Amino acid sequence: MPTTSLDDLLSMAIFARVVERKSFTGAASVLGLSKSVVSARLAALEERLGVRLLHRSTRRLALTEDGLRLYESCERILTAATRPRPRCTA
Repeated sequence: MPTTSLDDLLSMAIFARVVERKSFTGAASVLGLSKSVVSARLAALEERLGVRLLHRSTRRLALTEDGLRLYESCERILTAATRPRPRCTA
């Protein structure tokens, strides 16, 4: 079973916030990160995956088909990762 590292979860969270806010600046503000960190994380994610996730222009961001598929996966994974778990008692 593949595992997801905390670094991967952070990259997914950053990507998801960029998509939802439709801007690097908005995502950075919500996440408490600098715009340059958000931009670098997205560039590294695209490099690691070998695909373009966003169409960038000076006015707007738009998801590519690969970006849409990743966003949908990110939402499922992030929801599962943050869901409260029952406590185990001995």
